[in-house]
Amino acid sequence: MKVLKFGGTSVGSAQRMKDVAQLICDGNQKIVVLSAMSGTTNSLVEISDYLYKKNHDGANEVINRLSDKYIGVIDELYSTQEYKNKANEFILSYIDYIRSLIKDLFTLFEERVILAQGELMSTGMMNLYLNETGVNSVILPALDYMRTDKNSEPDPVYIKEKLNNLLKKHTGADLFITQGFICRNAYGEIDNLQRGGSDYTASLVGAAIQAEEIQIWTDIDGMHNNDPRIVENTSPVRYLNFDEAAELAYFGAKILHPTCILPAKLNNIPVRLLNTMQPDAPGTTISNEIEKGKIKAVAAKDNIISIKIKSGRMLLATGFLRKVFEIFETYHTPIDMVTTSEVGVSVTIDKPKHLEEIKNDLKKYGTVTVDKEMVIICVVGDLEWDNIGFEAKIISALKDIPVRMISYGGSNYNVSLLVKSSDKTRALQALSKHLFN
Repeated sequence: MKVLKFGGTSVGSAQRMKDVAQLICDGNQKIVVLSAMSGTTNSLVEISDYLYKKNHDGANEVINRLSDKYIGVIDELYSTQEYKNKANEFILSYIDYIRSLIKDLFTLFEERVILAQGELMSTGMMNLYLNETGVNSVILPALDYMRTDKNSEPDPVYIKEKLNNLLKKHTGADLFITQGFICRNAYGEIDNLQRGGSDYTASLVGAAIQAEEIQIWTDIDGMHNNDPRIVENTSPVRYLNFDEAAELAYFGAKILHPTCILPAKLNNIPVRLLNTMQPDAPGTTISNEIEKGKIKAVAAKDNIISIKIKSGRMLLATGFLRKVFEIFETYHTPIDMVTTSEVGVSVTIDKPKHLEEIKNDLKKYGTVTVDKEMVIICVVGDLEWDNIGFEAKIISALKDIPVRMISYGGSNYNVSLLVKSSDKTRALQALSKHLFN
């Protein structure tokens, strides 16, 4: 069985929902994971924000807009009055429930409940539409099987047991529809998966049922070899290793979250990135296989801060790096890149929240220099150290661009370079020209 996930833009209108229904109704049993309709989660976040501020009128105004949007979609989506009435009754029950949470004491618990309503509404509408067209589809409620543990990590044993029990109850169904993103936590409360959202759900579901394949459908034809918003004539990368895809996702390729494919990788299930607008396009296939001797793609991560600690005392000083890294750990600030020399260490971070405290603590150990508005350029492919000339080709592409840091050898799949934000466009274009054209 395959698992197919469709994002918010793929179910963002009545016509898009009809297009998705055509794609999934091919006679093969499958599990379909849906996000909330595009714009819905933003509206739910806005409602929550008003409720935190005790602005009930503001919350009601957004709720009314959301209700009007869904009533309009229902009128266009269903062809019979019977199903229009069913859908209106269904959606208004969720709208009324959101409205019932308007109260003076609004907490994180109520916010999580509100944020879950978008996926519940989109899956319910899709299921009703499929039933109207004669498809025997059933809802697999994510809140009945998707759970996180006390560390807010998915509980794979629980998920596998509960999901497979649900599937056994509906063996004759043509399609199974389920919600992405939402779950229950270890205490039974409504929560969400946060990182990767619906992509993560699809990967966890695929791992739980040992799926033949996981398909992630978006509005882009796979993962491109560079940023198509900046570089002309980019092309989709047809095959990626899981580690290559994770590097690209972490360093800026927005189509996929870096952690969401881990369950698929561990269970050796291929993941395909496909385009709802061009369903015949081959997209990108991600698997554990490696294409030797190829540089695959370039990605960029913005809003990077470089921190350099220079200290004469570092020379042969045992424990220096430990003391430096403990400061970042204290302020829960992850490090992206690290380079060292005899008299100093440079690191990069992307979270400025505790920058001043970090800087002050680092001054105990040396002179601290901070560079803001930097970008990490990540080049991904088969970059084993014995592939002679690959790193030289990357560096020579940037011969006219000042490079602040270079990280090579920490991974077999990645060379990272730090440049100024103002040089990002030139750097990406130069790398495309030298590596792919």
